[in-house]
Amino acid sequence: MSDPLPPGSPEELPAGLLPQELEALGGQLVWRIGKDEVSDDVIVRLGYASATPRFAHLPRLRSANDADLLSAMEGGRVVIEWVD
Repeated sequence: MSDPLPPGSPEELPAGLLPQELEALGGQLVWRIGKDEVSDDVIVRLGYASATPRFAHLPRLRSANDADLLSAMEGGRVVIEWVD
């Protein structure tokens, strides 16, 4: 027997509501993508828009183009950081 689904899980949402919910969430998020200054890891910083000022206090990221991101993904060198 499986555990009950948590309220609001995708399986419980009416058809078509999940894309709307994801769209609403995406409108509240900010992100920065770049290469770490020390390594070649690609850092993805993600947080709510209310956390935007805290992004400025984190170490700087070097610019990363699509090829850098693809290479990092293939090499397992992508780090996701949640900014609170």
